[in-house]
Amino acid sequence: MLDSSINYFLDELGSKAPVPGGGSTSALVGALAAALGRMSGALTVGKKKYADVEEDLKDMMDRAQLLREKLCACVQKDIDAFEPLSKAYAIPKEDPDRDRIMEDCLKTAASAPLEILDLCCEVAVLNKAFSEKAGKLVVSDAATGAALCWAALHGAALNVKVNTGAMKDRTYAGGIEAHVDEALRKYSRMAEETFHSVYGRYS
Repeated sequence: MLDSSINYFLDELGSKAPVPGGGSTSALVGALAAALGRMSGALTVGKKKYADVEEDLKDMMDRAQLLREKLCACVQKDIDAFEPLSKAYAIPKEDPDRDRIMEDCLKTAASAPLEILDLCCEVAVLNKAFSEKAGKLVVSDAATGAALCWAALHGAALNVKVNTGAMKDRTYAGGIEAHVDEALRKYSRMAEETFHSVYGRYS
């Protein structure tokens, strides 16, 4: 999907096609958040004033690049994971295999946004670090990344829960939901605090 133009992605997103949807968009937004954090590092590395944190920034930039690539891959992963579920909904309710097929498809569909959520947690940590170590003229980019990360975290969490909520295996679903709740609580707060910390410098 991301090999196409952004306009194509947006056209598909705004159409009645079932994919891409919220999960894929959360992955893309998470990738943008990682790229913005990396940008703040790239614009700081090489400046004498920040020589003492240059190696830290380089390591963070490498990690941000890897997370961006993983999140970009998750755009297609989410599409591929959802398509079987969209077809499963069309199985007649009297089909004896419907429940088993639906349960398998729901687990697959939940797996992609769950991965997106976990990757965005790492992006939140990185953007916090970029906001603390990057040059003062470019920390706004890291803070913007934190704001996008907040949105991506919430979008991914919701897209997990829309699938786990329909699962019949409540033990399996409950374990995933507990993980999602804790990750969202911790890392969305971190992303929000990162944004407000930088925003407060200009208020």
